[in-house]
Amino acid sequence: MSRYRGPRLRIIRRLGELPGLTAKPCPRTTLPGEHGSSFAKSSAYGIRLKEKQKIRFNYGITERQLLMYVKKAKRVKGSTGEILLQLLETRLDNIIFRLGMARTIVAARQLITHGHIQVNNSKVTIPSYACQVKDVISPSRKDKSLNQIKVNLESTSTSKIPSHLSWNPDSLTGTLMKTISRKEVGLQLDELLVVEYYSR
Repeated sequence: MSRYRGPRLRIIRRLGELPGLTAKPCPRTTLPGEHGSSFAKSSAYGIRLKEKQKIRFNYGITERQLLMYVKKAKRVKGSTGEILLQLLETRLDNIIFRLGMARTIVAARQLITHGHIQVNNSKVTIPSYACQVKDVISPSRKDKSLNQIKVNLESTSTSKIPSHLSWNPDSLTGTLMKTISRKEVGLQLDELLVVEYYSR
């Protein structure tokens, strides 16, 4: 399944708040569609599907990519659900978003693919690039890159930056300091239901 490019507020109305998908407020709280309100109840499968879709749309990944991350998380010792979220949170596009250099993960992906981002002073154009602890993320030194990122930073509060990341406003660099804890993941969901969805 390809990456979603349709109306984003429709997805917000169905799945709830997804900060990585859009920064726009959703004025309506009802489910989308002519008969949306009549489908408020979900089966056990529907509940698990909804949690899985939250991850897909928030992080902007395809079904194939999510399945790959789930398989990778299962091979690591520990809670599969938490490891899955840690893998997704170390994606470069997500880190750019969490640092405030982009308003959404979708916008962060565009910055990366257009060559505006460096990791350890080397240009990276792959949004799914897996950052490691102590990696330093910075904008490329082009005027266009700096101006675009400065505008985004002005509209973002640095107090929202999670503790596993550090930000230097003088040099405009961010550093991945440690593995993210579960409570600092910026998405409200039950990751165990996602694991159960793929274990059926």
